[in-house]
Amino acid sequence: MTARMRLDPQAIGLGMTSQRVRDRLIERLREGAPNGGGIRDERVLNAIRTVPRHLFVDEALATRAYEDTALPIGFGQTISQPWVVAKMTEALFVDGAQPKKVLEVGTGSGYQAAILAALGLEVHTVERIGELLRTARKRFRTLGLNVRSKHDDGRIGWPENGPFDAIVVTAAAPALVDALTEQLAPGGTLVAPVGGGNAQSLLRLRKDANGVIEQTTLAPVVFVPLLSGLVD
Repeated sequence: MTARMRLDPQAIGLGMTSQRVRDRLIERLREGAPNGGGIRDERVLNAIRTVPRHLFVDEALATRAYEDTALPIGFGQTISQPWVVAKMTEALFVDGAQPKKVLEVGTGSGYQAAILAALGLEVHTVERIGELLRTARKRFRTLGLNVRSKHDDGRIGWPENGPFDAIVVTAAAPALVDALTEQLAPGGTLVAPVGGGNAQSLLRLRKDANGVIEQTTLAPVVFVPLLSGLVD
């Protein structure tokens, strides 16, 4: 079922969060990042244009919400650069097909999950930091988004709700996590940053009907590390 966002004028924002500012961001995403191509999928661009990113950052940073840059959200975490969010989302639409059920590992601010939900996907998201998850849930409710969330170790995934047509990992591990690839349905797509420090690559994995995985490197990226355990 397609998510419907109940946005009021205050949520849409004025001034530095106006539609004109958002449209400029969309043009930058079309142009692409220095080490990656432009975003071409109009569904993704429309979701980025529609979802109010300024509601997913601290009020003091709202005027920077539509810059194409990562911003801090506390607890050593960030809201990802819009180009990265768009690139990861677009990578799920292989040959134009849209997945139905997606797992996000690392809810963070909730922005990536909101983009996926705005596209009509059935979103399941896992976050290890309790305070971040509670804040993200409030944002989902404010925007009328039906996102299923869980406070748990993201490296475990959400096996009882799998398998998933797509998995998005929003933090970097030195290698792919077997527990997550196992929860990917045949024909599914997993997008994740892999590597350490500043030597990370955004990878796309496709699992065929026989469980064989094909890997593609999309772009160099920098993400926070994928950690184990829970923080309340």
